[in-house]
Amino acid sequence: MSDPDLDLQDVFLGRQPILDRQQQLFAYELFFRSASAEKGKFAAFIDGEQAAATVIASTFSELSLADALGPYQCLVKVDQGLLFGDLIGALPPRAVVLEILDTAPQTPEMVARCEQLRQAGYMLAVHVHPQFPDIDGRPLLKIAEIIKVDISRTEPERLKQLVPVLKPLRKTLLAETVESDQVMRLCRDLGFDLFQGYYFARPVVTEGKRQMKSSETALLRLLGLISQDADTAEIEAVFKQEPALTISLLRLTNSAGSGLTTRITSLRHAITLLGRRQLLRWLQLLLYSGASNSVPTVNPLLQLAATRGRLMELLVDHTREVRQQGRELVDQAFMVGILSLMPTMLGTEAKEILAQLPLATPVLEALGEYKGVLGDLLTLVEALEDDARERAAGVSQRLPDIDTARANVCLAQALNWANNLAR
Repeated sequence: MSDPDLDLQDVFLGRQPILDRQQQLFAYELFFRSASAEKGKFAAFIDGEQAAATVIASTFSELSLADALGPYQCLVKVDQGLLFGDLIGALPPRAVVLEILDTAPQTPEMVARCEQLRQAGYMLAVHVHPQFPDIDGRPLLKIAEIIKVDISRTEPERLKQLVPVLKPLRKTLLAETVESDQVMRLCRDLGFDLFQGYYFARPVVTEGKRQMKSSETALLRLLGLISQDADTAEIEAVFKQEPALTISLLRLTNSAGSGLTTRITSLRHAITLLGRRQLLRWLQLLLYSGASNSVPTVNPLLQLAATRGRLMELLVDHTREVRQQGRELVDQAFMVGILSLMPTMLGTEAKEILAQLPLATPVLEALGEYKGVLGDLLTLVEALEDDARERAAGVSQRLPDIDTARANVCLAQALNWANNLAR
């Protein structure tokens, strides 16, 4: 049964990306995790019959989550109570895919209600049991647009048998709990259309040492120079060695999103007008955005890194440490979030990357050892992404200024900011 006392103040909002066959962000799945650490259930997963319908509805109304998601939809697990309740009308059809729980009985009344919701504009997703996909006995499979399969519970040989059974239904097949690039490739070859998980953010171990591209090396040099407050002439000299970076910088600074009203006509002009803080942020983001091309591309790793960076700076801005150490800590928080995924992006060990950057001690300690308030915030952000409940519970005790309401608002704002990078 739903918990009548459960509301958005007691729930951490989590999300997991869903990518398409081109490895572009397609949607998110939203999770709701109890934050009642004092009750011994911190970050416990809640959905369906355990979650109050008001929590899901409040997420969209109070956080303006439909706007924060931008062009991406989100999957939300719903049970029979929410499906037949009035609150489902609070979920915008454009932004939401209703994921029917396995426990929901497929009665004629349920099928009729799902047909009604489809007519109202909602998309539906359903699960199939990988071992026993009773297609004939699952009428919702004919109504739903998306069929989900939990890959973690399915042997490869069974997958090879299952996909041909599902394909004739002409539905979008979603592989859930994809944990590695290798598994993703297997599922893609078998015919899956969507892939859910953080596999794209896992470091890939390869034999031999990968040589960084010249543009990547140049970006690290520029980050180091700006961190050392080098002269503009030194920064300009590095840019001139990388024409693609120069084109990217001028394109970005002349865009509407830069906030500048003056048309930038030269590299030195761009460096001067942007200022070191803004330039530092663009350089960090360029590492993830196809910096070797004249026209940057937005990939899911960029969106994840940007969300982490923005989320960490928003969170640290509400801590006592920022009042003690000053605004510089906010910029350092953004840097920690962005740089935390560089080992994955560059295929290089973190210590090798950090050795090339004269970073401030709080940043180095957070990235290398998860120390200090920045290390705690990075731990919390990663734990909520991975549903690492015990780790999240432990670090939350060291962040008394960060409550669930604050974390949820900051996450919505961070998603909005990161999604706008694609424009």
